Amino acid sequence: MQTAADVPVLISSDNSSSERRISPSWSVAQFRTRLEPITGVPASAQKLSVRVGSQHAFAIETANEETTQLAAFQLPAYAEIYVEDLRPPNARINFTDTSNVEKYVMPDTEYESRTDSVLAWKKNKKLGRFDPNAPDKEEQKLRALEQEVEERNITLNARARLLPPSDARLGTIAFIGPVPALPAGLWIGVALDEPTGKNDGSVEGERYFECKPKCGVFVRPERVEVGDWGVDDLMGEEDLEEI
Repeated sequence: MQTAADVPVLISSDNSSSERRISPSWSVAQFRTRLEPITGVPASAQKLSVRVGSQHAFAIETANEETTQLAAFQLPAYAEIYVEDLRPPNARINFTDTSNVEKYVMPDTEYESRTDSVLAWKKNKKLGRFDPNAPDKEEQKLRALEQEVEERNITLNARARLLPPSDARLGTIAFIGPVPALPAGLWIGVALDEPTGKNDGSVEGERYFECKPKCGVFVRPERVEVGDWGVDDLMGEEDLEEI
């Protein structure tokens, strides 16, 4: 049971860190035994040191650990007690490495049969692929994108500027259509005049148009403005003065 004499301290090691309350009446040997399940370091392999703010650390060590109490070290509240593992590295257990820990993977059939899962909630609310009107909604989105392409006069080989105005990269429209590797809907492939893009007209190995490396970009229709921009429009007045 916690008493008024208990002292709150921070227990840390290479694999753990936690706040605990200790009793000054414990012997050093008792303290080591209590630290083992907290830090994973066997009592016989522990080297204990106390750190208080920026002060120089001091060790908890004594000739007779069975009778010497922690009170002898006058531990202040919230001092950090660091537990160093003296075992050879190959004898230590790395509790933070979970790569070799066997993990439970729920079978798909079991997950689908549960009534308290996100999947069950989506089914109940008829969301996503469980929405009976989902195909119609996707078709409506596609038609809306096609209409936007038409209204913006987005056609193959047309000159275009990317939006917003702060972008303003210029190029030629080289592709209009869906790209399976990207989210559903229409994408506009633009061959930029300068190598400020993200690809060469291909996505995940599938080619959609030809252009130089880093001159290709795929954007949604709302980011394209068609106009009579030539390559000269890339140059400012300073550039023209240098020609």
